[in-house]
Amino acid sequence: MSLLHPQAHLCDAPPAPRPGRMGRPRVRGTKLPHPQDVVARPRTTKRKRATVGWYGGGKRRRIEFVSGVGHWYKATEGLVPIRWVFVHDRDGTHDDDRYVYSTDPSMSPSRIVTLYTGRWSIEVTIQEAKQHLGLATPRNRKDASVLRTAPCLLGCFSVVTILFHRCCCPARGNRMPRPAARPWYVKRDVTFSDALTAVRRLLWRETVFTGSRHDSPLKKLPFKLRETLLERLSCAA
Repeated sequence: MSLLHPQAHLCDAPPAPRPGRMGRPRVRGTKLPHPQDVVARPRTTKRKRATVGWYGGGKRRRIEFVSGVGHWYKATEGLVPIRWVFVHDRDGTHDDDRYVYSTDPSMSPSRIVTLYTGRWSIEVTIQEAKQHLGLATPRNRKDASVLRTAPCLLGCFSVVTILFHRCCCPARGNRMPRPAARPWYVKRDVTFSDALTAVRRLLWRETVFTGSRHDSPLKKLPFKLRETLLERLSCAA
């Protein structure tokens, strides 16, 4: 399940070789029109309508689509049967029309679109883990290192999410932290970076500022200064 280029080169399956014919059998069949050319034929191509799952979990969206089947040639695997789907958002929030495909031609176009848009939460999780937890930073040379590093960092992502939900969720009587305000970026909802900052602040408070020994110099700091220092450390740690 992935995006497809509008001018992808598709073809039919090669015909069966004729008995007694000499030479190398055909690898590809008849060339098919590009998906973009098929969609651009309003007289012969009729757009269908459906309601499918969309980005953001349980959201539903009305779309228009055009679907077709064909074979995509890959140098290492030969012909791969696919079903492509052209998607147009009828609600108008996504201006760019897209082409997606699946290597299971028997799958319905609505199912293909729903599964593709359902990947959004997975892609966001991977992007957040790379940006804030260093998922792409380690230079692992062995398979065993990869099998240890990636699950550990993704597990850390889950731990941060659970701690934030339990310790900072308003439904549990806690105060939800505000999203970090930036002059160039205004956020309405709490992101993973905000959750990570809140968990760091909680751990710093419990282990260093509150759980330290009684003669610690941190105990002698004014309250506002300690809060400012705690805030800055939680953002930079």
